[in-house]
Amino acid sequence: MEFEKRKAATMASLGCTETDKSPKGSLDAPIIPLLAAINSHPCFFTTSSCSGRISILSQPSSSAPAEKKKARGGTWLYISHSPADPDSILSLLFPPVPAQPPCDLVFRFEPLILAIECRDLDSAQFLVSTAISCGFRESGITSANGRRVIVAVRCSIRLEVPLGRSNDIAVSREYVRFLIEVANEKMEANRRRTDGFLQTLLQKNGFGDTPVKLVNGTGDGESLEYIEDLGKDAPLDKSDGYSEVHDCSLSVAWLNVRGEPIEKLFLWGHSACVIDKGSTKKVLVHGGFGGMGRHARRNDSLLLDPLDGTVEAIDTAGAPSPRMGHTASLIGEQMFVIGGRADPTSILSEIWALNTATNQWTLLNCSGDSFPPRHRHAAAVLGSRIYVFGGLNNDTIFSSIFVLDEKDLRWEELKVGGEQPCARHSHSMVAFGSQIFMFGGYNGEKALGDLYSFNVKTRVWRKEKALGRSPYARFSHSMFVYKHCLGIIGGCPVKQHFQELSLLDMHSQSWKHFSLNSVGKELFVRSTVSVVGDDLVIVGGGASCYAFGTKFSEPMKIALHTLAASNQFHFNCQQVQQLENPQNLREVLGSSSEDGKGLSETWKSASNWYLQFERKHAKLGKDLLKKFGWLDHGRKVCSSSDGTRICFPVTEKLYILFHEKGRVDPSIDTSHGSESNIVELPPLKESVGQGISLNEISSSKALNLLKQRGGTILAYETAEFRKSVRSPSIVIKQAAVSLIKQKGLPEKLLEQLPSRWERLGDIVVLPGTSFKDPLWDTIGDELWPIIAKALNTNRLARQIQISLDCNGSLEFIATPPSQIEQREDRGEGVEL
Repeated sequence: MEFEKRKAATMASLGCTETDKSPKGSLDAPIIPLLAAINSHPCFFTTSSCSGRISILSQPSSSAPAEKKKARGGTWLYISHSPADPDSILSLLFPPVPAQPPCDLVFRFEPLILAIECRDLDSAQFLVSTAISCGFRESGITSANGRRVIVAVRCSIRLEVPLGRSNDIAVSREYVRFLIEVANEKMEANRRRTDGFLQTLLQKNGFGDTPVKLVNGTGDGESLEYIEDLGKDAPLDKSDGYSEVHDCSLSVAWLNVRGEPIEKLFLWGHSACVIDKGSTKKVLVHGGFGGMGRHARRNDSLLLDPLDGTVEAIDTAGAPSPRMGHTASLIGEQMFVIGGRADPTSILSEIWALNTATNQWTLLNCSGDSFPPRHRHAAAVLGSRIYVFGGLNNDTIFSSIFVLDEKDLRWEELKVGGEQPCARHSHSMVAFGSQIFMFGGYNGEKALGDLYSFNVKTRVWRKEKALGRSPYARFSHSMFVYKHCLGIIGGCPVKQHFQELSLLDMHSQSWKHFSLNSVGKELFVRSTVSVVGDDLVIVGGGASCYAFGTKFSEPMKIALHTLAASNQFHFNCQQVQQLENPQNLREVLGSSSEDGKGLSETWKSASNWYLQFERKHAKLGKDLLKKFGWLDHGRKVCSSSDGTRICFPVTEKLYILFHEKGRVDPSIDTSHGSESNIVELPPLKESVGQGISLNEISSSKALNLLKQRGGTILAYETAEFRKSVRSPSIVIKQAAVSLIKQKGLPEKLLEQLPSRWERLGDIVVLPGTSFKDPLWDTIGDELWPIIAKALNTNRLARQIQISLDCNGSLEFIATPPSQIEQREDRGEGVEL
């Protein structure tokens, strides 16, 4: 009974900073899942912990007289529970003006250490043996006095190096960098051991069976919101198909918030939309749980300028009741707020609209099919329609998809086909091209890691598969579109030692993963992400745990433009107009099925559209496209081959709007690029005055004005661009990636792609190490012609042997199989 009392008291005090005696005053976020697993077991609870740290300790000089024989004490000059930043440490050690009075400085790395009270000796011995088997070989029982049994989990990968005095550092900058490199390697080894310890515990009986519960709730005595388990579904072990290898890293920058207090953005379960305010784009945040003072559900509307961090509270009229778990979708100047949860007993189905120009709220009266109340659903906008999937209402999880047309405010529950996703909530959904993409969520039993596409024309679901490692299963995460990529970030289960951003390149249909360089303060659970220019703006996020207290993340942004510079994309989004011809495009990316569904259709329908004007109308067209956000800044403006017409790359928004009133006929042969292949839109129904200001024009009038000036939507195949040559290596790799994915062949084959070749007359000779696996023959009929065309040859061969007298043999692969013997001394070729 005494053990249970001490455990209950300790668990109650863990989330309270007043009773936390550590200098930090709170638990280390990287080991919260490990602590949760240990504390969930009825025989254990943690009494103190440290995840591992890199630090510089500043102590009074040893030459100073001491009145009594005792420890000198000291303060932390630097401390980090994640890998250290060399530049930050060097700026502290070598300041322009040395600190006074001088102090002794010691550089340290200290690994994970846990103090765990056990119910009895048997439990303690079990825990010690488990810890030792996971690499914590210094673990042992430190107290067994009959009243309490304490186990220390620890290892010996320590580092402690004196640096000298603060006014006279005894080592060089280069040596400090070396120490930091060694410490970061030890931090990584410590992290791997910690992960292994957690995974081993979760496989034992009792650990994680009654998980410490992470709650996105009120924290004020009301019934808890949905419970999120930190432990079971995080596939950290490589045997589960997960690898922590990342393609590169991205920097996270915290916003310097001003205007309103930053605490107003301490939210989760809120919504965010990007709106145009004059010449700038701002993030409109609404609702959510948190805020200043006592945490509660909110109905505030806040405008965040991501450029300078200014936050402005909007004075709106007739605002809806406070809520969280809703969605917000922007169509024109109207922001539509759907559903949400007002309190534990009030799940909402109402639809509110905020006019972002007048700041006036309106409760909408929608007709059509009955839309059940829900929260934690997902919504995406295509044209004038909002698509809503999934969600939660008490114990009911939805699997239906509804669409709301903002023109007639009519709900329709869609009858769908294809590979339909299971019921889920806390998932994410975005629109790309003419399709909806959905990832992850929670089905009531486990986190999900599946990716689906929904074709709004055919109303068919499709489960997508892409090359590379898929993101780990998660829920309460965020999803976004950046240029030609779908992005996923955050969610639950929470990663222990890093955050990652995953991107699906829609061109190569492959996943890329990027680690986020930060100081570990973020918790991207039920946060919002908004793409503003080349920045990913993250607002809010966090969780509340009954043992560990409440955690909110500060607003921050990630510079996405560094992705293109890192060469991690299959090819840069600005190369859209540089594809040599339509045939290459179809061969490289793979032709879509006749019903045009899936990832390949998205590329053809979203990223290939241009709006063409005669040169004299180009300035007006560009101004209108920029004003309404219809210009795709990720692709370059191009001119026709004769220079008389200008082609502007446009977003999927404009593509959808044009499809509502006009169309491009897919049956027309567009391989010749002639103007006769263009399908004109219907004639205008109204004219717009010549002297009207751009600030006064509506989106519908802007569309008519674009068409009145001869604007025509063109697919890529009909646009006669000035072409630039692509690297043959890129063409070969893209073709191979696409065909390997289509045929389900192993990705390891890509290691056999050639990086060099030679010419022998009109023959291009590939190295003997290329395409040597017999599996290449299964796709050779499709691949060899593409390679031959990329290398500008009709005869493609592979070197199959070279003798000591420099005689060699070639195997033709782009023509019917044959061999040719080449004699170095005569330069003759004999066909066998």
